[in-house]
Amino acid sequence: MSDHIRQHRIGIIYTTIAFSAWGVLPIYWKVLGHVPAIEILAHRILWSFVFASIVLVIRRNAYALAIIRDRRNRKLLLATGILIGINWFTYVFAVNSERLVEASMGYYINPLLSVFLGLVVLKERLNLLQVVAFVLACAGVIYLTVEYGKLPWIALLLASAFALYGLLKKKTKVEPMRGLMIETLVLLPLAIAIIMHGVWTDRGALFSVSPVTDLLLIFAGIVTVMPLFWFAQGARRIPLSSVGFLQYIAPSLMLLIGVFIFREPFTHTHAVSFICIWIALALYSLTLARKAIV
Repeated sequence: MSDHIRQHRIGIIYTTIAFSAWGVLPIYWKVLGHVPAIEILAHRILWSFVFASIVLVIRRNAYALAIIRDRRNRKLLLATGILIGINWFTYVFAVNSERLVEASMGYYINPLLSVFLGLVVLKERLNLLQVVAFVLACAGVIYLTVEYGKLPWIALLLASAFALYGLLKKKTKVEPMRGLMIETLVLLPLAIAIIMHGVWTDRGALFSVSPVTDLLLIFAGIVTVMPLFWFAQGARRIPLSSVGFLQYIAPSLMLLIGVFIFREPFTHTHAVSFICIWIALALYSLTLARKAIV
C-alpha cells in the first residue's frame, strides 16, 4: 500500500469520526438538560479554552502572540469567537428545547449557504446546478415557514453563524487548535462572569447538583475540542470534495436522534421541506464529484 493511499484512508477515518462525534453530541447536551443553556455555553467556553491550551502546550504550539499582534487577525478572531459562541448557544438551546430536528436542518443548509456567501463575498461564480440547489433549499425553508406560520430561526441562525464562521476562518488561515484557543479566550470573560454569577447566587450547577453534572460540565471542553482535532487531522489528508460528502454524517445523525431517540415530531411538512433540501444537497454533491473527477 502506497503512503498516499494510507494517508487518504487515515484521513477518511479521522473525518468520519469527527462528523460522527458532532452528530451524536446532542445526547451529551441532553443529559445536561437540567442546566440552563447559557451556563452550559459558559462551561463549554471555559473548559474548551483550558483543554485547547493544554493540547497546544503538549504539542509545543502554544504561542498565539504572533497571531494576535496582527490587527486584521485580531478583528477576524474576535468575529469568529462571537460567531462560534452564537452557534454553540443556539445548538445547545435547540437540543434542550426539543428542536433538534430543526437544528439538523440548519447543518444541512449550511454548505449551500456557504456557496451563496462565496458568490456574494468572494465573487465566486456558481454553475447552474449550484443555483438550482440553492433555490430548492430556499423553497424548502419557505414551505416550512408558510405551513407552520413561523420562521425556522434555529436552523437559519445555526446555518448563518457557521457559514460566516467558515468564511472568516478561510481569511485568518490560523491552525484550528490555536484558532479555537484564541476564540474561546475572546469569550472567556463572559464565560467566567456567568459561572461566577451562578456561584455567588447559589444558582449555578457546578459543585451544587451532583458529581456527574460537574464532570459533564468540565468534560464539555474535551467533547468540543477533540472532534475539531480529528477533523483537522482528517481534512488535511483528503480532498475538499471528500470532506463535503462526509459532512452530511453529522446532520443525518442529529435528525435520526431527534426523531427516533428524542421522539421529536417529524410531520408531512417537515418531510416536504427536508426532501427539497436533500435534493438540493444531492445536486450540490454532484458539483463536488465533478470537481473531484476534473
